[in-house]
Amino acid sequence: MRLGAVMPNFWAQTTKGPLQFYDYLGTSSWCILFSHPADFTPVCTTELGRIAQRYYEFTKRNVKLLGHSCDSLEKHRIWIQASYIPPEGYNTPPEGYRQ
Repeated sequence: MRLGAVMPNFWAQTTKGPLQFYDYLGTSSWCILFSHPADFTPVCTTELGRIAQRYYEFTKRNVKLLGHSCDSLEKHRIWIQASYIPPEGYNTPPEGYRQ
């Protein structure tokens, strides 16, 4: 894919369940589709951590995030369980956030 190209529709099984790309995207959203190296690597942790820190910045701009890697779904689930500790107030938008 090249920057600005139209992404073909696809179906994938994800850690959140089945996903069809255009259904996930909707008609008025942007999407950042990114890949990351293998789970349990320092780069993966820092890259995804930075994206998580900026989640509300993407959301208020109507940008959806979709990551993929070469690892299996089961390995992703194990990595999520082992690595994910939600920060206090994570589900609360930052002050001044407008949707």
